Amino acid sequence: MSDTPFGFGLPPEEPDDGDEGKKKDQQSGGGQGPANPFGFGPGGPGGDNPLAAMFGSLNPNDLGAAFQQLGQMLSYEGGPVNWDMAKQIARQTVSQGTPDGTKDASIGPAERTQVADAVRLADLWLDDATSLPSGAGSAVAWSRAEWVEATLPVWKELVDPVAERVGAAMGDVLPEEMQAMAGPLLGMMRSMGGAMFGTQIGQAVGVLAGEVVGSTDIGLPLGPVGKAALLPLNIESFGKDLSVPQEEVRLYLALREAAHQRLFAHVPWLRSHLFGAVEGYARGIKVDTAKLEDVVGQFDPQNPEELQQALQQGMFQPEDTPEQKAALARLETALALVEGWVDAVVHSAAKPRLSSADALRETLRRRRATGGPAEQTFATLIGLELRPRRLRDASRLWASLTDARGVDGRDGLWAHPDMLPTASDLDDPDGFVHREQLDFSELDKMLGEAASGPSEKPNLTKDEPKDDEKGQAKGEEKGDDDK
Repeated sequence: MSDTPFGFGLPPEEPDDGDEGKKKDQQSGGGQGPANPFGFGPGGPGGDNPLAAMFGSLNPNDLGAAFQQLGQMLSYEGGPVNWDMAKQIARQTVSQGTPDGTKDASIGPAERTQVADAVRLADLWLDDATSLPSGAGSAVAWSRAEWVEATLPVWKELVDPVAERVGAAMGDVLPEEMQAMAGPLLGMMRSMGGAMFGTQIGQAVGVLAGEVVGSTDIGLPLGPVGKAALLPLNIESFGKDLSVPQEEVRLYLALREAAHQRLFAHVPWLRSHLFGAVEGYARGIKVDTAKLEDVVGQFDPQNPEELQQALQQGMFQPEDTPEQKAALARLETALALVEGWVDAVVHSAAKPRLSSADALRETLRRRRATGGPAEQTFATLIGLELRPRRLRDASRLWASLTDARGVDGRDGLWAHPDMLPTASDLDDPDGFVHREQLDFSELDKMLGEAASGPSEKPNLTKDEPKDDEKGQAKGEEKGDDDK
């Protein structure tokens, strides 16, 4: 039997408390040895066990409540991810603070005023840089915990389809004659799978809450529609080592948030286009059944960390098919076009007004290109990296379009998804910029005229007979037929 039979461990990059901490745990009964077979130790950033963070330092009087909560976890019968657990783990991860020692804190009136003023000024600057009107009906300052609460519904939309595939695969890998016999075991495995996903997603969301500066950092609209959100605590951490005035950092990030809001508010098909690209890619991901068969074949209800280890190592393999390659290209291009447009528009608005615009732009480009540990966790769990790999190419293309066609001509491409540049256009931006584009408004006008009939007589060439000549000819033909 494993020393930690319920095996919910934090990711390997988390540091140990050291030998002294281990001795202290053993003395208090919170260690991982025989004195504590279920692995419930004191919580904290250095703990080995996220359940410890959930239960805290247990004494005998707390065991009843702890085992009741554990029983609820094992008997979970909801969707493919235990989102109640994910939320609880995320909130607890947030409360532990970030590696630099900053702890989450409630937002005060001064911070709310600073964010509201920054977004308001950012919207004024963006009026000159884009033809899309403001999309921020309100501006809010969030704590990290508030970011978790506001964004979990979107993470659910992203993660559930892939987690559902894993849950189904757990049953499919067993021979059919064994599935009926193993019904209770499969149910327990699915409950444990939901708990494992909930634990890992909760940890990732909690860590990401300590990194993000707004609601649109990953290029997808994670927050409520029309609500521009910034996280003052993370903005302070972001700008701490940049040698840039805090007001300029806040304003530049407000420009990015407000630009995203304009795009998602006034391009009604964009959200479904992006999430459809994610879903299309997820449909082509297959579960590594060989790895899952090994886990299921050796599954021990008292040793479920094998499932957790499989999730941490990743069990997804994108299929090497033309359809899957096309889905990946579509997703990467969509993310790049969104982020590239925001990058180009924000730079246009900030460059004449902020001395640090170039430095902040490059910092954010690199930040998006490399990602962080939380983004890597999501890539492992759902087989997908939400990074705009071609951000620089897309930004250059949008800037070239601005020079060639003006702001209105550039932003007009968002009128229809078929008008947007493709992956091949990112390879040849000059070719796309100078290519004659079909005017969809003229096409709609022509189609409308065709449906309602011509409003006036067409111009006649000299070779065409007039209407009265046509009628006379028809009458002569009719008279010949009567004869």
